[in-house]
Parts: sequence; structure tokens; C-alpha cells
Amino acid sequence: MENKPEFTIVAPVYNEIESLAEFYTCIAEVMDQTGEMWELVLVDDGSTDGSTQLMKDIARKDPRVRPVIFARNFGHQIAVTAGLDYSRGNAVVIIDADLQDPPEVILELIARWREGYQVVYAVREEREGETWFKTFTASMFYRLIYKITEVKIPQDSGDFRLLDRTVVNVMNQMREKHRYLRGMSSWVGFRQIGVPYKRAARYAGVSKYPLKKMIKLAFNAITGFSFLPLQLATYLGFLVTGLSILALIVIIVLRLTGSPVLMGQATTLMAVLFLGGVQLISLGIIGEYLGRVYDEVKGRPLYIVAESPEKE
Repeated sequence: MENKPEFTIVAPVYNEIESLAEFYTCIAEVMDQTGEMWELVLVDDGSTDGSTQLMKDIARKDPRVRPVIFARNFGHQIAVTAGLDYSRGNAVVIIDADLQDPPEVILELIARWREGYQVVYAVREEREGETWFKTFTASMFYRLIYKITEVKIPQDSGDFRLLDRTVVNVMNQMREKHRYLRGMSSWVGFRQIGVPYKRAARYAGVSKYPLKKMIKLAFNAITGFSFLPLQLATYLGFLVTGLSILALIVIIVLRLTGSPVLMGQATTLMAVLFLGGVQLISLGIIGEYLGRVYDEVKGRPLYIVAESPEKE
């Protein structure tokens, strides 16, 4: 039987042809320093720029590279999930292929793992090549999600992290469709520690996480780990009810005193529109959660693989 590797590097790939070869070279240089067997699981998330063929070419030259080819684009979080499914190492490192996360930091993650930590996450102290808007909104999001969830998700940490095989096995049993992996790896517990690092600018190409995808990921994080939006709808209902009672008392007093203030249909129309808006917002929040329940009960697979190596 073929010996299993000590380490698995999981990297989702979506249209990264400009950086993929350099990424493989950097990973090989870093991992060879460990003196242990390792493998690189590249998950092609429906690339259309030639990345798929380049992955196959690299794999033909180096059997340690194991490409997993999706039948279509399923998204970054699902691609990482597939990488975890196909990983065989005792420790699994998740890293993007755009070289923003320096591969040399992997050695620091491994050092912490060897000290006994089972989740070692990389914490971004600096973020090169990103706009002030993205940096600011990301910082605000991390702090918001930290405040509103019972699971304390580390601030300023992305998916770049090392997971012990025990943690990977637990996470592979969690098959929810709307995934937020950094939250899931915090939820499972075990011994965890952060490693600070400086995030670099992209080696080449453009970001595959535009604002729309970032908002979607934020929704998955909030709805996956917090009931606060549903609770806010309840609080808003009580607030509106209280204001309505107060307004009713004011109107009665004004009518009894013969004051012309708040007379006519305009006031009624404003109240109806306000209450209607509150109801629609509340229904929208409920709908977000209900839609996620609907996705789960359909029971469809998380992803469909066109080509892949053996899992074991």
C-alpha cells in the first residue's frame, strides 16, 4: 500500500493560469524543507482560462500533485471542502493559489501543529494591494461576526490555516450547503492558536472575490452562526408596537383637545407604509433562513466531480 503523506496542501483554483505554475514551485520549495511526504490537492472550480490543463500537466510531472476537476463552478468554499474530502495527510493546510498568502508561512503553521495545536489559523496583520474600502469593510465584518455569534471566530483570519486530521474528519461530516469554513473550524473546538503574517498583493490576475461574493459569504457567516437577524425582527416588532401605542395616545389627546395636528390621510398613509416596510424586512429575514433550510432538505451533493484521483 502506498504510504500516505504527512501533509496535504489544499488549494482551490479558479482562473489562476498566470500564478499557478509559480504557486506550485513555491509550495514544492517550502514543503520539501519539512523532510516529510506531502501532497498538493488542486481543486479546479470550473476554470475557463486554461488552468485545468495546466493542473493536469503539473500532475503528470509530479505525482504528489492531485487535481480534482469540478464539472462546473461551485464556489470557493465548496472547492475547499472538496480538497478536504480528497486530502490524505495527517495535517491539512488550506491556502489560495494567488500567492497572497505566502507559502513560507506554512512552516510556522506546521511548527505550531507539532507543539500540539490542532487548528492553527493565520492572522492578517497587514494586507497589501487591497483598497481601503475592502480593508475597512473586512475589518468591520470580522468584528461584527465576532460580536453576534456564540462561536468566537478569530478576527482578521481567512481560510489560510492548518487543520489536524482529527479536525478534518469532523468537518467532513458537516455537509451544509451554505458554508463558512473559518467559522466551522472554530465551531468544532480543539486546541487552536493564531500565527500573525503579512498578506501580500496578488502575484497576477484579479481578485475572484468581488463585492457581490463577499456579501454572499457574509450572509452565509451570519445566518450560519447567528440567530440575531431573526431576533432583530422580533425586537423591531416590539418597538413598532410600542411606537404605535404611543402615537395612538397622542392622536387621541390631540383629537380631544381639537388640535388640527396629525389630521387627514397623510398621517395614515405614512403609518401604513412604515408598518409595511417593517413587515417586508421581517419576511425577508425569515425568507433567508427558510431558503437555506430548503437547500438543505433537497439533499443534493455539495459538488460534482468530472475528474479526480482516488480518495484513499
